[in-house]
Amino acid sequence: MVGDVAVGGGEPVVVQSMLKSPPSDVKQALVQTERLAEAGCRLIRVAVPDKHALEPLKRFCAESPLPVIADIHFNYKLALGAIESGVSKVRLNPGNLKDREQIRQVVERCKDKGLPIRVGANSGSIKERSRRDERLMVDALLDGVVEYCQYIESLGFRDIIVSLKASDVQTNTAVYRAMAGRSDYPLHVGLTATGPMAQGVVRSSIALGSLLVDGIGDTVRVSLTGDPLREVELAYEILRASGRLFDRPVIVSCPTCGRCEGDVIGAVEEVAEALKDSRERIKVAVMGCVVNGPGEAKECDYGVACGVNNAVLFRKGEIVKHIRMTDMVSELLNLLEKEQN
Repeated sequence: MVGDVAVGGGEPVVVQSMLKSPPSDVKQALVQTERLAEAGCRLIRVAVPDKHALEPLKRFCAESPLPVIADIHFNYKLALGAIESGVSKVRLNPGNLKDREQIRQVVERCKDKGLPIRVGANSGSIKERSRRDERLMVDALLDGVVEYCQYIESLGFRDIIVSLKASDVQTNTAVYRAMAGRSDYPLHVGLTATGPMAQGVVRSSIALGSLLVDGIGDTVRVSLTGDPLREVELAYEILRASGRLFDRPVIVSCPTCGRCEGDVIGAVEEVAEALKDSRERIKVAVMGCVVNGPGEAKECDYGVACGVNNAVLFRKGEIVKHIRMTDMVSELLNLLEKEQN
């Protein structure tokens, strides 16, 4: 448990983000966190760079709508101070905090408070690393995390969440798969340092989607150089696309081509706008021609497929009726409204 949020053990994947405002600006931190919470974020991580961040952190934890994770590097005393400030989880980086006595003190305090620890490795912080050898990087990340977790377990503590982030998609995917095969720790999945927005969206989608589609990942953060709200929005889209979340209608539509008989682009926009607030777990098809349209519309719960001079309305794989092309959106939406009410 991270505060009141369950992680792992078959629970739904939890979306989290990280504050991008200075920890000293409590007011701005709360505004940002409230926006993220409204978007579906469940956990918020906060940088604790020095002792001056501890007093604002205490005030932030007291008012935050989300459980707070302290991000700790180098100084174990910051971890101890963050625990006393009211955080719900502590992140320790094996590459930056190595002294076993210091680790022991943090573990004992977390044990006393009932707080979990995230053992969060990062390719930029490991000592034995090769920028050009994926296998060496994977081994270094994996070995460092496993050894760290084994020491923490030797202290009688197993409330551990693991992350092993790299900036390279292939390395990142390989190390998470390796860790999933070696332990049953809940895994926080992410890709670090993703680059400009367009690259970050694509690289994160590939890296995280390939893991999530195979059931790897219990919490997720998309790291983007920009507004953290985009991180949360994209995380949910990746979860939906990977089959780990089905909380709203999925619209299936063709890309359009020279065979298209109707205004599929306009129709898709209308249907998407009409369903944007729906939480029905349905698939809806809007298809443009007779080649694949009827078959793909039949695979969905509801759909329309354009033909020659008319369109066909489908429900659960069966033809409901033939309709005029100009009426396909209204007929589809009327059917959905009738079925869902």
